[in-house]
Amino acid sequence: MSMVGQGALDAVPLWRRSVRDARIALVVAVILALLIALPFGLTRYQVGLATEILIYGILAMSIDILAGFAGRTSLAHGALFGVSAYVVLYAVSTLGFSPALAVLLGVVAATATAALFALVAARTAGVYFLLLTLALGMIVWGICLRWTDVTGGENGLRGNLRMGSLRDYAVFYWVVLGCAAAASFAMWRLVRSPFGLTLRGIRDSESRMRSLGYNVYLHLVVGFTISGLFAGIAGALYAFFNSFVSPTTVALTQSVQGLLMAITGGIGTLFGAFIGSATILMLENVVSSYTERWQTVLGLTFIFVMIFAPEGIVGKLGALLARAGRKSTN
Repeated sequence: MSMVGQGALDAVPLWRRSVRDARIALVVAVILALLIALPFGLTRYQVGLATEILIYGILAMSIDILAGFAGRTSLAHGALFGVSAYVVLYAVSTLGFSPALAVLLGVVAATATAALFALVAARTAGVYFLLLTLALGMIVWGICLRWTDVTGGENGLRGNLRMGSLRDYAVFYWVVLGCAAAASFAMWRLVRSPFGLTLRGIRDSESRMRSLGYNVYLHLVVGFTISGLFAGIAGALYAFFNSFVSPTTVALTQSVQGLLMAITGGIGTLFGAFIGSATILMLENVVSSYTERWQTVLGLTFIFVMIFAPEGIVGKLGALLARAGRKSTN
């Protein structure tokens, strides 16, 4: 085959890739425009719910970095989320720091805690990693429950962080949306980077990555720490959203909820975290207004998703679209 013919063949994938990237950019732009305009068509309560969906979407994405791309399912990210929220509220309400400085301290605290967890947990895998992160999260919960001089114990901490224009629900929603967009882009770039590809290789075969000369332990430590940073961002935003934090915020249920959101949206899809967050939180709020047994309905819904869409909502939609595309070409 001539070089010209080879060049023509090589140009086709590049052309298709540019068209695909343009379509993705257009879809993202349309979605962002709709999200920006959302407060104009919703009530105050609905804007608050949309804000909460974005915050928990960031948490679920941070979990998906490990679960979907490194093959490590963490039950400690709810604790990292809560550590950041605690530090933000304590720094403002007790120490009198500015909200901006408090957010920085909260994210740093969550990242440092994640690094400590990673040094211990990264040497394990499978159910051992799951149980070890569960134990680490329970340690944080115990500290928040018993260290009453700092955390307030069962009474928690309360403080009004939203001052000035942030008191407006729409303005605060837009701030959270901007943070969610920035965090999503950063995580998307991370999983598509050489580092992210290495995490995928570790997920598929640790022994092969070691034989190729990769430091698996170091990559897992860094990946865990980075995912903890994004969980800390979500926790800091939650402190502003809720203006209250208690041991419940760092409890196991927080980690489980974030993990369920990632699974429902689609593990390994990253952006499916927001779909999972919206699905679970909307079900909680809608169903609970009709029955006290809303948790049963939520459990049945999750079972339904696991049976008929084990790859998650986004994964299932992607598979259906791919199947439809193959049929149209045939």
